[in-house]
Amino acid sequence: MSHNPTLRDWTGKTVWLIGASSGIGLATARALHARGARVAVSARNASALASFVHAHPGAVALPLDATDPQALREAAGQLMASGGLDLVAYCAGHYKAQRAYEFDLAEMLKHQNINYLGALYVLDAVLPHFLQQRRGHISLISSVAGFRGLPNSLAYGPTKAALINLAETLYADLSPRGLGVSLINPGFVKTGLTAQNQFAMPALITAEQAADEIVQGWARGRFEIHFPRRFTFAMKVLQWLPYGLYLPLVKRMVKEHP
Repeated sequence: MSHNPTLRDWTGKTVWLIGASSGIGLATARALHARGARVAVSARNASALASFVHAHPGAVALPLDATDPQALREAAGQLMASGGLDLVAYCAGHYKAQRAYEFDLAEMLKHQNINYLGALYVLDAVLPHFLQQRRGHISLISSVAGFRGLPNSLAYGPTKAALINLAETLYADLSPRGLGVSLINPGFVKTGLTAQNQFAMPALITAEQAADEIVQGWARGRFEIHFPRRFTFAMKVLQWLPYGLYLPLVKRMVKEHP
């Protein structure tokens, strides 16, 4: 079932990926450029963006910090003035494992600023344009870590849970106005962020495989795009468990990962 307008023909479409200097964002930018889209990439790493533009003719680099609302508004205005904008994907993310007995407020707030507040700043920058033109698509990269509270995810998980709730509410409000909203919930993807994990990562996939899943999901008009399904379906089972079953399971997981 399609919940969004399907996105299959990317020729002439302008897409803006924030957090595109590495990982899923970079792989998705490459995939969309290969399909004929006009790709704009943003991140703090200006040299990585310049390398992308050099290798992908027609692409545009807009270096910025995703936690800077004014920079995002200016970049969005630049894109709209140069031909409009069809899709924005918020791919920026920060992750550092944390347990409650090692509580680090600065790290908690860094997760919040990059993973969640940055998404709000992007909405502030693009929603007025999308509402005015009555078309456009907003895509937020969350994580299956946002489904339930998990060990090592004290800082990361709550920000991803917030993105899930945000995307659901955005869809309810914006779909009747002709806008698309998609929520991307990856499992374990081989990136610089996951490289720090000291535990086994089931069904680990590459960033390129993740990008293919995302593009296929947009083509099918899906609201939630989750992958790899052999792992994410198991996480969805955990999502449905009542607390009487889930909390004892979490305690056992904590014992396994002290």
